[in-house]
Amino acid sequence: MPSTRRRLAAAALVSLLGMAALPAHAEGPALSADTIDVLESLQSQLASGDADAVAGRASASAARLEGGNAADRWARALFLQIAASANARSGNDAAAADQFAAARTISGVPADRQLAWLRQEASLRLRAGQTQQGADLLTTWVEQSGGDDASRWQLIQARASLGEWTQAAASLDRLRAPGAPAWQGDRLQLASAVYQRAGRFDDALALLGGDAASPDVWRRAAGLAQRAGDNGRAAAIWESGWRRGVLTSTDDLLQLAKLHIAGGTPARAAEHLQAWFDAGQLKADTANRRLLAQAWTAARAHDKALAAWQAVARQSGSPEDWQQLGETAYGWGEWQITRDAFDQLAAAGGDVDGRDWLLKGIAAAQLGDTASAREAFQQAKGAGEAQAQQWLDSLAS
Repeated sequence: MPSTRRRLAAAALVSLLGMAALPAHAEGPALSADTIDVLESLQSQLASGDADAVAGRASASAARLEGGNAADRWARALFLQIAASANARSGNDAAAADQFAAARTISGVPADRQLAWLRQEASLRLRAGQTQQGADLLTTWVEQSGGDDASRWQLIQARASLGEWTQAAASLDRLRAPGAPAWQGDRLQLASAVYQRAGRFDDALALLGGDAASPDVWRRAAGLAQRAGDNGRAAAIWESGWRRGVLTSTDDLLQLAKLHIAGGTPARAAEHLQAWFDAGQLKADTANRRLLAQAWTAARAHDKALAAWQAVARQSGSPEDWQQLGETAYGWGEWQITRDAFDQLAAAGGDVDGRDWLLKGIAAAQLGDTASAREAFQQAKGAGEAQAQQWLDSLAS
């Protein structure tokens, strides 16, 4: 009879742990009948939905067994496992993770149990917002167990949320088995973002289908980077496509320049534009010259930017371009260009407002032309520019 009881108890424990039956030698030390009864009672209570009560009872039972013999240590680990499961059901993820951590580090716990509880602790850490610890634990579990697709995707997501792109890409590599089905939906977007952030553009492109000779593949890859808010990556991808001779249309060239400006490399955009003008690959019309001027301005290349804006304004004759030249020159303290630009703005029939008169007056004052400065400040004052009177007072002093 005792042997039958022991076999039934072993089966109950296997059911309790939710794991497949294992050989006897793989289980922990033999437990007393009373201990088994308590474990079964807690499991039944947990199944009925009384998670909070189970968490308290199981935790108290585990505490009473601390420091005992091998059987007590094994029983304590099982009580902690039940307490952790109960806390997890109640949404107490951090407490549950702590209990799984305590259970798996108890001396004498079988290795397979330790590994299973490590996996559960890792998931709970992630759910509790303890992302770094959860990712590290999940990495350990994957390395020790071999992992599976679900755990690897969970790990990739965790590493991505931490900005650990190289580690995330390494996990992706292990999932890219030859002949495996192509990723779709959210997984495809995550994988593409990870490879791009890791600087592995070719791998990101390969996920999107087609080959490297397809312009649409490069455009889609850059589009993914843009949607992720990374214009710098988008510019780098587009640059690679252009260098391979894939993205060479007029629209492609202009888009590359715009991406460089948006992505923080405006000087590169300006150099490209000028080279394309010189080679006849891009028309040096007003709109494209305006883009060149914007690029040099963003790059804070003063002389080149001002020369580019002058060329645009002369070509277009637009008051708006003369005004932009004046504003840009004023910002960099180029007083003569500032005054000339606002003169041209008026000559082009533009609406010279109070601020325009004020900036023109400041430029004239800096050039030592007091009469012109006074006249401009009077115009600015008449247009309601508050600072004009202060400048007039300074000229009179």
